[in-house]
Amino acid sequence: MADKTIFIEQLHEGRQVDDLFLVSRKTLAETKAGKPYLALSLMDRTGEIEARLWDNAEEYDAMAEAGNFVRVRGTARSYREQLQLVVNSLAQVDEDDVRLEDFMPASPRNRDVMVAELESVIARIEDRPLHRLLRVIFAGETLVQFSRAPAAKKMHHAYLGGLLEHTLSVTGMAARTADHYQALDRDLLLTGALVHDIAKIREFSFARLPFDYTSSGRLIGHLVLGAEMVREAASGVPDLPPDRLDQLVHLVLSHHGRHDFGAPVLPMTPEALVLHHLDDMDAKMNYIGRLREKITEPGSHWTDFQRPLERFLYLRRPEEDEDVPGAAGLLQPGGRGKASSGPTRYRGSRGKNELEKRQQTLF
Repeated sequence: MADKTIFIEQLHEGRQVDDLFLVSRKTLAETKAGKPYLALSLMDRTGEIEARLWDNAEEYDAMAEAGNFVRVRGTARSYREQLQLVVNSLAQVDEDDVRLEDFMPASPRNRDVMVAELESVIARIEDRPLHRLLRVIFAGETLVQFSRAPAAKKMHHAYLGGLLEHTLSVTGMAARTADHYQALDRDLLLTGALVHDIAKIREFSFARLPFDYTSSGRLIGHLVLGAEMVREAASGVPDLPPDRLDQLVHLVLSHHGRHDFGAPVLPMTPEALVLHHLDDMDAKMNYIGRLREKITEPGSHWTDFQRPLERFLYLRRPEEDEDVPGAAGLLQPGGRGKASSGPTRYRGSRGKNELEKRQQTLF
């Protein structure tokens, strides 16, 4: 695994570079004298920078296709008041030898911590057939892809690890809701929360930027694909009752809540109604949290018109939270304060289902 040590936000005039970048754009052009050169846009998780390779451009052309990872040797120079990389040489690097999180937007939460937390949640599912079903689903390559995938293309959690972050957040809220409304089927609701977006690993292509839909994602969508994945996994759990499986599949198919939002069926069980609203809430709060980060002017509170929400929003800047008692971090992935560094554990049996107290609250 090749380590990346210099990020674009750290570059300054005169800095020597010998590091890894992702090519986001490439043009083989010519100078006024007819000499070929490469005009590149290079990126990592911190930003994007223009780059120029003036010598032996045709030799390097095939290595620098958009979407390729490259090791660049060069120097940061100022050109027309913009920082640019003057490239001396470059070499293509295999995708398997880089950490995608170094080059694309990624969850602020540690992936290993989130995977451990997912395992902890599954371990606390007391319904044994549902527990076994989750073990079948969250294993092997599916787990690897689930831990890396974004939750959306643009709207919410649209970064690597976003799907797992969103799933854990919805599941945490589901656990608290089940504690509050004791009539809910806790294990069914939590299982539904864990698998409701499972097929986004098939709906999206996320090995390169920009994230995009796969053909099956466009033609079928993650709700129906998810129902198929759950039923496929259930074939390996023969003691899962058919009506129980139907209720779980219903959670997957109905979690968008409305036909015009893509749900083939409307939520028709208490657990389905709850899951729909929790999923919608978490998506909107993540969207709003990212909007807050864009408000930089002191005294400014209003966003531009937000077409997805059909309204303007009045928001505090993140640094203003400290002036509001109890408000710190409320729109962050981890609830209050910083994201947690440890897994959530669900206690024993019905009646002892409260989340264990921790130094930092995860959800």
